[in-house]
Amino acid sequence: MVVEEGADVSAFESFTLDDAGGEKEPPKEAPKEEASQATEAPDSGAGTAPPEPKESKEPAPEAQESDSTGGRLEATIDREPNITFSAKKLALEKGVPLKGMKGTGPGGRVTAKDVENYKAPAGAPAAAGAGAAAYEDIPASSMRKTIATRLRDSMNQNPHYFVSTNLSVGKLMKLREALNASADGKYKLSVNDFLIKACALACKKVPAANSSWREVDGQTVIREHKTVDVSVAVATPVGLMTPIVKNADSIGLSSISAAVKDLGKRARDGKLKPEEYQGGTFTISNMGMNPAVERFTAVINPPQAAILAVGAPRKVAVPVETEEGTITEWDDQIVVTGSFDHKVVDGAVGGDWIRELKKIVENPLEMML
Repeated sequence: MVVEEGADVSAFESFTLDDAGGEKEPPKEAPKEEASQATEAPDSGAGTAPPEPKESKEPAPEAQESDSTGGRLEATIDREPNITFSAKKLALEKGVPLKGMKGTGPGGRVTAKDVENYKAPAGAPAAAGAGAAAYEDIPASSMRKTIATRLRDSMNQNPHYFVSTNLSVGKLMKLREALNASADGKYKLSVNDFLIKACALACKKVPAANSSWREVDGQTVIREHKTVDVSVAVATPVGLMTPIVKNADSIGLSSISAAVKDLGKRARDGKLKPEEYQGGTFTISNMGMNPAVERFTAVINPPQAAILAVGAPRKVAVPVETEEGTITEWDDQIVVTGSFDHKVVDGAVGGDWIRELKKIVENPLEMML
């Protein structure tokens, strides 16, 4: 505090440092008690006093020795069996367990020979490896090889195209029923017999479908056949065969029926002569005996240029106009699909052939002329 000379300082005799705004000593905090400290002694007898902590009487756990082998740490790949690649592959195929297998190779390495010589211990369950008894290799017969080669070459060399239509066979079935009823057991016509005859007549009206692609004396030609020899696909134990109904365009339905039955039986018995199944100018493949097959497409039988695939007959609702209005009738129909070689038969010509076939089948009396 500074005052002028001669001034009265008695007014400031009680002046302190705190009155001048100096730093004050911070107040001393009372010592904090532990939150868990009891306000009463444990043995005071008060009901609020916490119980005195008891010393645990459980024995301390004994030290256990590690299961480690004492060896160095190894990566997973280093812990795999010492085995050659070929042996490992063979073991996976055969389902041979590798664990514990002793190898005879250098350094105890398991070899393919060790895997091949492996014998499961008595009472051990059969191995369930990836290839253990999961398939059977059946050697291909010479007939199967021939069929495979011909059909593969047909798909690769013949540009196929397909034309389908629905054939109404109600009239044909009624004619078949009438003819069989008057046959006195001499013959029994099938729907397939009628279709073979119809195909032959359609081939006479559209000769391009009764042709084949040929190489003659170094020259490529399209051979148009004068007669129609229809190859009929027959399933046999050795594969698909196609015995030939010759001159199908000029023989009657009963002759076609007899030829199909005879050729089919001998084909299944393996008694056909080569000239009875080699050749032909047109093929028909009928799966109508299987009601699950509505339609399918067939592979052309080279060197022919066309084949007809026949599905199963089915009932189809058809609207019919009458004097009283439109009513619904049920019609028997079959879906057929013609496969044509575009090298020989143009698309429009294939359509013409299908149209002629439809006309003949749906007016079956034309086959009797």
